[in-house]
Amino acid sequence: MLTLPLIIVAVLEPFAVLFTRPTWAHAQVLVIGTLLAQGPRTVTAALRAMGLSDERRFERYHRVLNRARWSGLRGAQILLGLLLTLLPHSLPIVMVIDETLERRFGPRIRAKGVYRDAVRSSRGKVVTCLGVEWLVMALLVPVPWSQRMWALPFLTLLMPSKQADAEAGRRHRTTLDWTFTQVRLVARWLGRRPWILVGDGRYACIQLGWECLGNQATLVSRLRLDARLFAEPEPVPAGRRGRKPQKGARLTKLANRIEEARTQGELVTVPWYRGQRKTLRVLSGTALWHTPGITPLPIRWVLVVDPEGRLPAQAFFTTALTMPPARVIELYVWRWSLEVTFEETRRHLGVETQRQWSDLAIARTTPVLMALFSLVCLMVYRWREHWPTLARSSAWYLKPEATFSDCLALVRRQIWGESYFDRSAGEQDPVQISPQRLERLLDQLAATA
Repeated sequence: MLTLPLIIVAVLEPFAVLFTRPTWAHAQVLVIGTLLAQGPRTVTAALRAMGLSDERRFERYHRVLNRARWSGLRGAQILLGLLLTLLPHSLPIVMVIDETLERRFGPRIRAKGVYRDAVRSSRGKVVTCLGVEWLVMALLVPVPWSQRMWALPFLTLLMPSKQADAEAGRRHRTTLDWTFTQVRLVARWLGRRPWILVGDGRYACIQLGWECLGNQATLVSRLRLDARLFAEPEPVPAGRRGRKPQKGARLTKLANRIEEARTQGELVTVPWYRGQRKTLRVLSGTALWHTPGITPLPIRWVLVVDPEGRLPAQAFFTTALTMPPARVIELYVWRWSLEVTFEETRRHLGVETQRQWSDLAIARTTPVLMALFSLVCLMVYRWREHWPTLARSSAWYLKPEATFSDCLALVRRQIWGESYFDRSAGEQDPVQISPQRLERLLDQLAATA
């Protein structure tokens, strides 16, 4: 095992309770090896990065993923607790949720299905591919090395396809069903603390709104322009018998109020994508959102129109009736940070490159890689002295702020510096490095080519 910096040990130590002592030792090797590895994040690549290419009992490391008994949900709870320490007390707990597709194929991957590839598809062309779908929930945290909020994943669940569930003889659970599970888990972990859940239009659902209200959560999402909105019911006269009405008169569709928003909407300036600020026309109000067979949900709707005419009219909603419209737009814009996280995990942590085939290993590997994104940010957060120089710039390219690649480079540099170079007594003394360590370091540097 490498000699690790104390900060990395402190970040990893809370997860030791999940494992037995031998399994924890093997798990640490896989985690550090995955951080140091280049290219595909296989068990072999992790062992090579740790200098264990000649390890004869390599199957012990595979068993951490495909056989060892440890709870990923318990690990997610521990990780959420660590991430909440990064959140200032003055800020609310805001979480974002979205699904992501991991492109995988093979006869032994039973959970796979055919899905729409959102990255490669466009409005005029739909691209489908084989893969497994994951539901990811992340905590939005302001980090000192960036101006935007970062989405740090802590809970990732595998959603088997409908065909896979049918072949296994179990009831198929939709994305909404899995979302209910995540909402209930997070509410239980937070106790009675209120929190906000932000999702895209796929999570614009009356049932999810009621589920959030029952679990101390506020839902923020998009709203269809043709949504069925109603006024509050009129008071029932005293002595009138029969069932009380659940909704009042039907309200005008938002699609028919776009011109009203353009001419009479309030002018607001909100934080926008890419760190910019955007001036918009906003029309807002409260209503009951109704679908036949479901109790109407009280919401605040926000109709947004671009005064410059560059963006189409959009509508959003929240279950917090007193939330300002500008705040609703700001929270929804923050949702994009999770898309950035998905791209960074693919590019720098090897999501979609792992090669596990057993059901248990598949269900564990991607959640661990997602969690590594958050663990790296936790480590960097504790290295305060490196924040001013974290962004790696050059004479011809000045980085305005640090990215995840800079954070990962700092973690690797700290591991290499602590593991390979012995500290000398004085500054003038030469740095000592053993031939074995030098060979291991050169192998890792050569793998970057």
